[in-house]
Amino acid sequence: MIPIYNFADLSPDQILNRDIQAEADVSAAVDEILSGVREGGDEALRAYTRRFDGAEIPDLEVSPQEIEAAWSSLDPDFRSTLELAAENIRHFHSQQVHRDFVVADRPGIVMGQRYTPIQRVGVCVPRSPEAFPSTILMNVIPARIAGVSEIYVVTPPRPDGSVSAEALAAAYIAGATRVFRVGGAQAVAALAYGTETIPQVDKIVGPGGIFVATAKRKVFGRVAIDMIAGPSEILVLSDGGSNPRWVAADLLSQAEHDVRACAVLVTDSPALAQAVQAEVETQLASLPRCEVARKAIDANSKIIVTDSLEQALEAANRIAPEHLELCVDDPFALLPQVRNAGSIFLGRSTPESLGDYLAGPNHTLPTSGTARFSSPLSVDDFVKKSSFLYYDQAALSPVAERIADFARREGLEAHARSALIRRQSNEEVTP
Repeated sequence: MIPIYNFADLSPDQILNRDIQAEADVSAAVDEILSGVREGGDEALRAYTRRFDGAEIPDLEVSPQEIEAAWSSLDPDFRSTLELAAENIRHFHSQQVHRDFVVADRPGIVMGQRYTPIQRVGVCVPRSPEAFPSTILMNVIPARIAGVSEIYVVTPPRPDGSVSAEALAAAYIAGATRVFRVGGAQAVAALAYGTETIPQVDKIVGPGGIFVATAKRKVFGRVAIDMIAGPSEILVLSDGGSNPRWVAADLLSQAEHDVRACAVLVTDSPALAQAVQAEVETQLASLPRCEVARKAIDANSKIIVTDSLEQALEAANRIAPEHLELCVDDPFALLPQVRNAGSIFLGRSTPESLGDYLAGPNHTLPTSGTARFSSPLSVDDFVKKSSFLYYDQAALSPVAERIADFARREGLEAHARSALIRRQSNEEVTP
């Protein structure tokens, strides 16, 4: 049963109570996989896929014909759902596109900033129990909007070597360049180092379990990564006006993800706390993934009762959750007080699942408290910024001595001379 605590009785550590992923336990195994793929290429990928997924995969790549057939095989209603979700995601993320700028308001000086897309990106998509079409849409579409030219999706195959039609259809509508039936740390290795079939990429994005997270951390520097994703989280902040059935359903929507998922209710209503506690038990009984959700509820979840909504917001900001629901009458009044959250859901009729699948904002979000300093996946993750600078000789000459003085104070004489040597051509540079 999900426990109930009074805010005043909890220490900061108890409020957070996150189980940090024990990467040391899998570090050696991931090292072996990374080395194996780097040296063995495609054959190593097939061997690891046989070992971890129980699948024989003569063809690592899903053919374009398979992808088109998957799209055609889906029922029209779900195709319409995918199209609606894709359009909403494009509509939201198109607002994130930055524009180059130029500053040329002083004689002889031009400077600015330009954005260029990353060339190749790999998207990791977990299979739990099926490859998530929503994750494909959320990761591929922003990359496409950013202008990434090559987008490769990797996902573990089923035991028969196939990938679900829903996932392939999502790759089709999102605009993925190629899809490969390989997952786990071995997929990260293939994207980082390249194999005979899978090209090396410049950045790896997308969620995964501890093996994927550890592998991404280890290859960072050779390639870029988006984030290290931890277990799923939700924090519902509610006053006493919420329907306890709705709140319980929202808590369980994250608890069913993984045994390490975290579901928290923070409320100023003791009555709501008790009602939600009972309702969670009622709904758990009929969940298909009740065993997973039960472990997450019992081990990682809690209800915190506060004296006020202001105190509830304090708790929420300390926790910095992946998903934050503000289930109150006027959520927009509380929104300015939220400092730390991945994605914020406003009002009683805005469930977290709306953001997961359909609304448009990205569902690849910072977890494990990293919302204190990081952000959801966005178009920004798929572009690079370059600054540029131009001075003519007339503009440089007046500041050359200042540059030289600055450089010499840092002990860098060559820096000083490189500025001084560009003064009037008939001037002699004094060492």
